[in-house]
Amino acid sequence: MTADDSFSRLDDDDYPAYTMGRAAEMLGTTQGFLRAVGEARLITPLRSDGGHRRYSRYQLRIAARARELVDQGTPIEAACRIVILEDQLEEAQRINAEYRSAAEAEKPATAGSD
Repeated sequence: MTADDSFSRLDDDDYPAYTMGRAAEMLGTTQGFLRAVGEARLITPLRSDGGHRRYSRYQLRIAARARELVDQGTPIEAACRIVILEDQLEEAQRINAEYRSAAEAEKPATAGSD
């Protein structure tokens, strides 16, 4: 692996760069919270060769949103479900926008009026 390969990972939202301790520190939460969102299947951290959990930036953003909801009084199971649904909605809206753009590009040019 070259240095360029290593640096390109810094921009990869899905690269599991953060240990559980560092992730908890960044989110201002406990390691137990991260375990709980994992048990609720909101995020599934990757494991290092030694079996330690590793989190990506994308996973930390998802966990941070769940923490916001929990801090507002939402039970953790419900917060995880809400975050999953929000993520699915965002993806569906992105796909719909792509379809609309493709459909607009395929429309024939309208002829001038008679």
